[in-house]
Amino acid sequence: MAAVSVDFDALESKGDIAHLYLADGSAPITGRSFGANTSAKGEVVFNTGMVGYPEALTDPSYRGQILVLTFPLIGNYGVPDEGIKDAYGLPEYFESNQIHIAGLVVSSYSWEHSHWAAHKSLAKWLKDNNIPGIYGVDTRALTMKIRSIGALLGNLVVNPSASIESDMFSDPNKRHLAKEVSTKEVKVYGEQNTTSVIAYDCGMKFNIIRYFVDTHKVKLTVVPFDYDLEANPSNIQWDGLFLSNGPGDPSMCPETIKSIQYALKLEPPRPIFGICLGNQLLALAAGAKTYKLKYGNRGMNQPCIDLRTGRCYITPQNHGFAVDTKSLPSEWKQLFMNANDLTNEGIVHINKPFFSVQFHPEASGGPLDTAFLFDKFVGHVRKETQPLVLQDGLSYMKKTYKKVLLVGSGGLSIGQAGEFDYSGSQCIKALKEEGIEVILINPNIATVQTSSEKSDTTPAADKVYFLPIRPHVVMDIIRKEKPDGIIVSMGGQTALNVGVELWNSGELQKAGVEVLGTQIPAIEATEDREIFSQKLAEIGESIALSYSATNIDEALVAANKIGYPILVRAAFALGGLGSGFAADDEELKDLAAKAFATSNQILIDQDLRGWKELEYEVVRDSSDNCITVCNMENFDPLGVHTGDSIVVAPSQTLTNREYFMLRKTALKVVRHLGIVGECNIQYALNPKSEKYCIIEVNARLSRSSALASKATGYPLAYVATKLSLGKDLVTIRNSVTKTTTACFEPSLDYCVLKMPRWDLKKFNRVSNKLGSSMLSVGEVMAIGRTFEEVMQKACRMVNPALDGIEGAGSGLTSDEIPLEEQLSTPTDTRLFAVQRALEEGWGVDKVHDLTKIDKWFLSKLQNIASMRNALVKSGNLEKSFADNAVDRMRTLKIAGFSDRQIANYSNLLPLQQGAAQVRDLRKSLGVTPCVKQIDTLAAEFPANTNYLYMTYSGNQDDVSSSFDGPVMDSADSFTPRKEFQNRVRSVSMAEKRHDAVRESKDRGVIVLGCGAYCIGSSVEFDWCAVSAVRQLRKDGFKSIIINYNPETVSTDYDESDRLYFEEMSLERVLDIYEREGAAGVVVSVGGQIPNNLAGPLAESGVHILGTSARDIERAEDRRQFSDMLDDLGVKQPQWSVLSSKDEAVEFSNKVGFPVLVRPSFVLSGAAMRVASDETELRNFLDLAADVADDKPIVVTKFILGAKEIEFDGVANGGKILNYAIGEHLENAGVHSGDATVILPAQKLYVGTIRQIKKSAAAIAKALNITGPFNIQFMGIENDVMVIECNLRASRTFPFVSKTFNANFISLATRAMCGLNVTPYNISLLDIDYVCVKAPMFSFTRLRGADPTLGVEMASTGEVACFGDDAHGAFLQSLLATGFKLPKDGAPVLISIASDPFRHEFAQSAQTLSKMGYKLLGTPGTASFYNDRYGLDITEVTKPVDKDDSGPGSALDAIKEGGVELVINISEGTTRRDEITAGYLVRRAAVDFGIGLITNVKCAVWLAIAMGKGMETFKAKSISEFYSLHKN
Repeated sequence: MAAVSVDFDALESKGDIAHLYLADGSAPITGRSFGANTSAKGEVVFNTGMVGYPEALTDPSYRGQILVLTFPLIGNYGVPDEGIKDAYGLPEYFESNQIHIAGLVVSSYSWEHSHWAAHKSLAKWLKDNNIPGIYGVDTRALTMKIRSIGALLGNLVVNPSASIESDMFSDPNKRHLAKEVSTKEVKVYGEQNTTSVIAYDCGMKFNIIRYFVDTHKVKLTVVPFDYDLEANPSNIQWDGLFLSNGPGDPSMCPETIKSIQYALKLEPPRPIFGICLGNQLLALAAGAKTYKLKYGNRGMNQPCIDLRTGRCYITPQNHGFAVDTKSLPSEWKQLFMNANDLTNEGIVHINKPFFSVQFHPEASGGPLDTAFLFDKFVGHVRKETQPLVLQDGLSYMKKTYKKVLLVGSGGLSIGQAGEFDYSGSQCIKALKEEGIEVILINPNIATVQTSSEKSDTTPAADKVYFLPIRPHVVMDIIRKEKPDGIIVSMGGQTALNVGVELWNSGELQKAGVEVLGTQIPAIEATEDREIFSQKLAEIGESIALSYSATNIDEALVAANKIGYPILVRAAFALGGLGSGFAADDEELKDLAAKAFATSNQILIDQDLRGWKELEYEVVRDSSDNCITVCNMENFDPLGVHTGDSIVVAPSQTLTNREYFMLRKTALKVVRHLGIVGECNIQYALNPKSEKYCIIEVNARLSRSSALASKATGYPLAYVATKLSLGKDLVTIRNSVTKTTTACFEPSLDYCVLKMPRWDLKKFNRVSNKLGSSMLSVGEVMAIGRTFEEVMQKACRMVNPALDGIEGAGSGLTSDEIPLEEQLSTPTDTRLFAVQRALEEGWGVDKVHDLTKIDKWFLSKLQNIASMRNALVKSGNLEKSFADNAVDRMRTLKIAGFSDRQIANYSNLLPLQQGAAQVRDLRKSLGVTPCVKQIDTLAAEFPANTNYLYMTYSGNQDDVSSSFDGPVMDSADSFTPRKEFQNRVRSVSMAEKRHDAVRESKDRGVIVLGCGAYCIGSSVEFDWCAVSAVRQLRKDGFKSIIINYNPETVSTDYDESDRLYFEEMSLERVLDIYEREGAAGVVVSVGGQIPNNLAGPLAESGVHILGTSARDIERAEDRRQFSDMLDDLGVKQPQWSVLSSKDEAVEFSNKVGFPVLVRPSFVLSGAAMRVASDETELRNFLDLAADVADDKPIVVTKFILGAKEIEFDGVANGGKILNYAIGEHLENAGVHSGDATVILPAQKLYVGTIRQIKKSAAAIAKALNITGPFNIQFMGIENDVMVIECNLRASRTFPFVSKTFNANFISLATRAMCGLNVTPYNISLLDIDYVCVKAPMFSFTRLRGADPTLGVEMASTGEVACFGDDAHGAFLQSLLATGFKLPKDGAPVLISIASDPFRHEFAQSAQTLSKMGYKLLGTPGTASFYNDRYGLDITEVTKPVDKDDSGPGSALDAIKEGGVELVINISEGTTRRDEITAGYLVRRAAVDFGIGLITNVKCAVWLAIAMGKGMETFKAKSISEFYSLHKN
């Protein structure tokens, strides 16, 4: 059979070989050509702008320079048509008539471009103009070199020969560059205008002409640089003199200087204004000196301080020379100063209208923030009185605050997650730096911000209140603590709504408490659509067509005015809650009814699906300094909530005009609204024009703020807090560089991609369609230097089962649903359907037509598909890399392909060994990743930052490694693979194996973080990771954290010595472990993802700290663990390992249904199900097999009516140091993550506790546990059985640590590091309080989900409250989840499916009746209580379907009858009609925002607490409870 022919072009770099030679004598930089096949000599300089390459390349100031663009993705939007001219015959989109640079150097060139205005590609444009370009260069390393030694001469050579030219370099600064670019004749623009200005063209940009003539109606006469003004041969009449920008040394223009000197002497004086080179020329004419800068200021984000006002402006610049301020004559003063390097940015005459600036007020490219200088100059020319410009004096009127109340966000829910823990933690840090006492209210016990441990580097709130975030509770704390300020912008919509309510009621003002930051009226202006629309109209901006409605009839009128389809949204709602698209009146009625349940106002919006969605993060201080920190572009077009969209930062498909048009609008809007601090503004942009509209402004920290902070390294929450105290941006330092100002706009020399994480498969009946209401539970952020790289990284981060982005191979596309349908409907898996279509050859255009995803993004996915197809077709590693091996391997790695991915396509099985084989090949080829820093300024200034990522788009590390290699582990019972031993032998031979990690504090310890938040792994694991890192630093260990979740505190670069914002794949963890020479890895504090890596890491020779990988496997593997329990004589429910379905059925029949199906190595009970009959069992076994991969599945007898008990402990060498026993309120059968947990346990027998301790001690010893662990027990009477054991921190660790005021993770960390550990002294007898942890659900978001509980976890977060009494703490924690208690006398609907539960609730039903509630019941429930207990319960009918809501029905009572509490207990029956009717009742309660209880134990406790009047309580901080313990 003939060998299959494979086209490997996709794996090889395009373009000819090109070299960039530098005059410092270093080895030539090698890359590939994408421009003209020629050579170019010039001065190598860099530009840190992220957009605007057509403008930069045609800027005459770059004449003779080889330009390095620091932003790595270039060519994305092509080049516009040079033939399109403006009214003056000038090219519309360019700054001159030709390209002026000598050559172009970029990191990654985009061969495919996409933009409505594009006429040709950048490569074609360069070729047409005979300009060479080189890509594949480590532009960051080159920028750092230029920054270090100064601008260099260079020679860019395409297809270099062996011989070297004798005149290798040529200094363009020795040429008369201004003469080369200046006009050769006098030209007049705006002949019809009356105000006459002469402009000296030393290389003037065309936008200056447009600005004068179009904007200011000036008659502009442009003259050559050497025009003799005194002789004035053309007899030009002029009222003002303008000096343009231009290239080169200003001292080479004596003719221009002479004419300026003439003009300076005229009486009366005529106004003079200079820009860039014009600033230097004016200074020289005045008698000052200029000098050459080390590397110049070039880019779009230079912060310049106006020395008249202290205001700071973001300016575009392009110059290599500067004015020596010290040399200015006495009648001249410095006008502007660079806030970063303090160089001169402008001069002004003290009493004549002469001034100039070093930057470009007209921009293009860049921001137009200083365009007012043109107004000033033209005003002088027209002899208009100029307004007096003074400082505002605010810096002298700063109020000082002694005590501030910070309102947190409560439990995590969909739309409001861990990002607010990060924001709040940053806020506390900023407040404590100012010496302010911080009072925090936040019932989320799993958060870092609610920790009380303090240190110099990690300050904590002075008092923490674990209480429901309700207006009356906040006021109770205010009356008690008497703060002078309150911050409501760091706790999401929850905190904001409370702040708005307290302000509008006048209670804050009455208490003398000031709202810090953005004021409430400004917040309301952004939240109320009508006010918002009016505010925008005042400044000539508009939102999409939108009308508000307060009832369904108004909604119908509005919808028909706009025209269907329309978007329905609830006002004052978080994350698009209560929103959706309606195509007709009927759909609108249905949606509106649900939206009115969450808000008294709904919004009917124009449908803009298909438009681009963009977002800008904006910061403004009270002095009106205003900057945009980050702009982001959604991968998905409008129509998908931004929280559910892939988001890319910075934007990739916007031109300079679009980018700065939207930025200008953002600043205008934020200033008009009066926002102080941070906010974001979202836009819809027409993909075929520059038409846009504003979607919304969030006048608070948001999910996007956390993402922007991590994407840029700019700590938004920290800065916003400082601003809320009255500080200004200029005086706050850049946290990364420590030397430059915070009043700047970050330049990114990398690309960031955020990908959402969903858990929709956990919920029956929930559609996976994405729309305007957010459904994701978490997100990941990938950093890299190509789009392909970040997309593939993000896929592996969001789902560790994926090796990269896959189509059919992902297992996430359907063979049943047509691919067209999978593409046209946005879902949580559409990305993989897109990839499948591209892999199958559909083409970018066809996929774009179906998805409306921008073609640029799709072309990048097409690149991945082409590379994948080449590898798959080859199917053989040797064949794929037989030729051009280094280039092919590097190309794949730059495109984000993992070793495992390459192994899979090369049929190297099993994959772990295959990946090791690819790794060995790759390293033998010298293809290894390099470490890069996030430094906020694209390497323009030095930054000793520890914020790192890895990439293959580079060849030089930003940081050095202190050690030659990692610590090899031979102590673990795993034997390192031979390949690994060979690989590290060279570095390990010289290293003696350290006896203990404590001797290797300098080497450092790697802590693996939690990864993406999902159901089952949330902020509690971030608390664990942060606690571990803080303890390491306290004990003198270098701490290294790996995590990729932007919502976390652990990914704040202040928390660790080194932060790797990286994937937690085996490949990347090994890269970092080898690179850092670390002493060991902690896998037990980040949840299941790092725990699952323990085995593969140990096999690769990594030293696992704490419990060994072998013992972790023995606990995780259901079969091994169950065998061990049998050997120990520890009781467990009867179990069997599945080898066939029939065997499982036989076992289940033997022990009796119900049975529990449980896979191994999973988190949050994934695919765990209770089967009540044979049919269910067979279905559930299929599901479990999909989840468990090749790991065992165990079938266990499920015991009804048992109590579940939680045991959290820390052990050292198999001996338990400390433990906590928590009691579940609900019976076994509710997942521990969804259970209400009481600590200390209140109702456990002494004998039960003794058995638990004995069993736990036996397990700890048998598994030789060192570190944290969790065991779940089941108790019936005094009989105790083990359910499972996790050899890692569990989600209850922060709960037990804060309840006992003893950090279990700190203790575990010391034990794992081999330090001497002393157990905490915890005496349960001395604890006079109770803490109750309650789950937080997001069923309102999950349309169709059944809001009932089972063995698979459904909660998205948790809260916990303290009390002197368990029932009081329970009620507080329930209220803290957002639960609404019924008002006095309100109707309460009771529907209980079985008699045992009815009996159990009987006393509670009587209590509710005595309290005056109007009780309603479904037929069986009503007759049971009326007949047996003499209650007067009104009977309502059970629903047959969702439309069964006529008078007298349960659904009618919920929708129209004012029911305020539903108690629906369906467990204990499997009759289908009960489940269906119960589901409809439960779902209606959730949809209409009514309190719902579905567990009989919780219902009883609620009734008891209500009966005791416990909804009113005294506000006590956690420290007050702790003092009870001490006393």
